[in-house]
Amino acid sequence: MWPVIGQDRAVSLLEQSLRKDCLAHAYLFVGPAHVGKMTLALGLAQALNCAAAERPCGRCPSCQKIASAKHADVQVVGLRDKGEAGETRPGVEISIDQVRQVQHAASLPPFEGRHKVFIIDRAELLSTEAANCLLKTLEEPVGKVLFILLTMNERLLPLTVVSRCQRVELRPLAVGEVEAALVRNWDVEPAKAKLLARLSHGCLGWAVAAALDGGLLRQRAERLDELLDVIDADYDERFAGAAQWATQFAQSRDAIRERLDLWLDWWRDLLLVKAGASDNVVNIDRLDTLISLADRFSLAQTKTFIDSIRAAGVQLRLNANPQLVLEVLMLSMPETERRSAAGRAAV
Repeated sequence: MWPVIGQDRAVSLLEQSLRKDCLAHAYLFVGPAHVGKMTLALGLAQALNCAAAERPCGRCPSCQKIASAKHADVQVVGLRDKGEAGETRPGVEISIDQVRQVQHAASLPPFEGRHKVFIIDRAELLSTEAANCLLKTLEEPVGKVLFILLTMNERLLPLTVVSRCQRVELRPLAVGEVEAALVRNWDVEPAKAKLLARLSHGCLGWAVAAALDGGLLRQRAERLDELLDVIDADYDERFAGAAQWATQFAQSRDAIRERLDLWLDWWRDLLLVKAGASDNVVNIDRLDTLISLADRFSLAQTKTFIDSIRAAGVQLRLNANPQLVLEVLMLSMPETERRSAAGRAAV
């Protein structure tokens, strides 16, 4: 049984290729973080090396070794230098030395299985030299060797590399699918499963991680409280917050992007509440706060600030000065009636 949930189209494609013995020599799995790319890649590695009649069985020694990252012929290549939570650090790339090690390993016959499988995680972070080096290997495929590249953004990969791979897209699941899977497979309490399903945006891996690790929800709660504090803060406090974020960005880009995504969800929820569509909000556990806050902003203010958050995310991805980007974002945050009244009273 394939270990991935909800990616029936991708699984069907790979199953047909296995039955017809016409697998590509390289695949590009494309999709957002935690959508199941690594799980599907490991499932394909299991299917190629499984001894059962229906592959992958998930129970034979080969399948179990691959699942526990102990199979000699299945190698995951990724960033060597990550932050404490596994986030990407600025300037860190998958190096040419790592790719050369893969090339050497690929030139050797399988040690204990039938196929060698190399999974390159976050392939968009290949350095230019590493990507060019990998391209030579992809252009000259070796029998019994399979490459699987995983990426959240294929546009950051050279077109020459993309063109040598068969593309497989993994799409986010429907909220109901995630909710049902959490209850059925992980015994998550229904109310919590409903919340996690919405927060996950269809990426089951994140929902499962949050169900098993309460720290993720606590961190989210802290960041939402921080957001609410910023809304009522004066400009000095907002600029101080922007400076703090910029410092954190130098250490962990992913953490700041996650904060911006959280802000985007929150302000979209405000827009939904103002439009009378409260049933569709993501932050359902904070619905009372959203309803009370929605009256303090106009529809135009809310829409404009959503555009500002999106623009800040794009600018940070383009390596703009983080402190300047975040200060502009703080300046563009609309004033609530409370702050406007306080300003008038001061005058």
